[in-house]
Amino acid sequence: MSFDVDLFVIGAGSGGVRAARFSAGFGARVAVAESRYLGGTCVNVGCVPKKFLVYGAHFSDDFDVASSFGWTAGKPQFDWATLIANKNREIHRLNEVYRGLLLNSGVALHEGHARLLDAHTVEINGQRISAANILIATGGWPQVPEIPGKEHAITSNEAFFLKQLPRRVLVIGGGYIAVEFASIFHGLGAKTSLLYRGDMFLRGFDQGVREHLNEEFQKKGVDLRFKADVARIDKQADGSLKVTLKDERVLETDCVFYATGRRPMLDNLGLENVNVALDDKGFVKVDEQYRSSEPSILALGDVIGKVQLTPMALAEGMAVARRLFRPEEYHPVDYQLIPTAVFSLPNIGTVGLTEEEARSAGHTVKIFQAKFRPMKLSLGDYHEKTMMKLVVDADSDKVLGCHMVGPDAGEIIQGIAVALRAGATKRVFDETIGIHPTSAEEFVTLRTPLPEKK
Repeated sequence: MSFDVDLFVIGAGSGGVRAARFSAGFGARVAVAESRYLGGTCVNVGCVPKKFLVYGAHFSDDFDVASSFGWTAGKPQFDWATLIANKNREIHRLNEVYRGLLLNSGVALHEGHARLLDAHTVEINGQRISAANILIATGGWPQVPEIPGKEHAITSNEAFFLKQLPRRVLVIGGGYIAVEFASIFHGLGAKTSLLYRGDMFLRGFDQGVREHLNEEFQKKGVDLRFKADVARIDKQADGSLKVTLKDERVLETDCVFYATGRRPMLDNLGLENVNVALDDKGFVKVDEQYRSSEPSILALGDVIGKVQLTPMALAEGMAVARRLFRPEEYHPVDYQLIPTAVFSLPNIGTVGLTEEEARSAGHTVKIFQAKFRPMKLSLGDYHEKTMMKLVVDADSDKVLGCHMVGPDAGEIIQGIAVALRAGATKRVFDETIGIHPTSAEEFVTLRTPLPEKK
């Protein structure tokens, strides 16, 4: 049977674009459909604009620190509209970069909503296109719990387009998006509260990292409210919001920002017309080669709910392209030792096992840890501290995990990740010459393990 294209990709986010571009480069006939914005979540309402806002939020600290180095300036003033306008201009430029990447690769771009008609046919803008393979790369979408007044809350989708910076913000959630936006709103001048139903935010991260960020948030004046959840949201006559908690406490704010998870974006995709199985959370079930239960239909990225990070979607897209059209170059994606960063203020960087994971896996561990005031803050009365931690297997001396909370943690951990993938031992770290004076050198000068836990 002949098909119009060899691969039809639904979704022009990071993973979909990577799969499409390289498949076309391998000689395949490829088409892509995108109904919203080129570049997907990361470019438009995720990592890229969020990083711009994080940079903006950090200047409040930088202006303050500058005085300890002899700089005198007028009182800084922040204009939200300027930041958002400049952000929008850059995102538009990136949208066009993605368009160029696709078109210059020979990919046919269809802007509109695509639906599956059967295992080999897609309909978009009234046109039917047959494909030997169909790739679902539609990403995720933030979700707000079904509570009275949920229509008054915003998510990360809306936060990047607010007309003005709210005076008071209540951030709800305990994951990385929640702590990042709490840092952003607080750093830009909003009175910020972070509310989470659990005991401590960032579940799944190293406990020492969680506790250290908790301490730093408290120093900065972020209002932290754990073991709390929202029952309802009511809009007041003056436009403010009254938030009633499940324990009947009442909070007043101007903005309720929900960061309580994301769902797979499969709306009106036509899944009822194909045999694509979903898991109990609604994500597309795939095998190790990203094939769904319908062999001609594949899925990757946030829509499969595996590791929801842009670089992983890129790796998965590359794997799909190779397996389909350059099988001699195919190799499975390795999900071990994935470096990650949380762009809270201060930043978090991490790679490998947490202390808790290492112990649960049966390792006898040595923990090397340091907390210190960064050199940049040493000339003034500043109390922020950097934390660095190595989790080491006591028997093999292999470094199992590396964790950092402090300025540029993501930049530093990226290099450390290479060492861990190469199997570096603590001795290798010890024998590596540090760059002085830097914070990063602390990772190669940690000599004394913490006392054993009893």
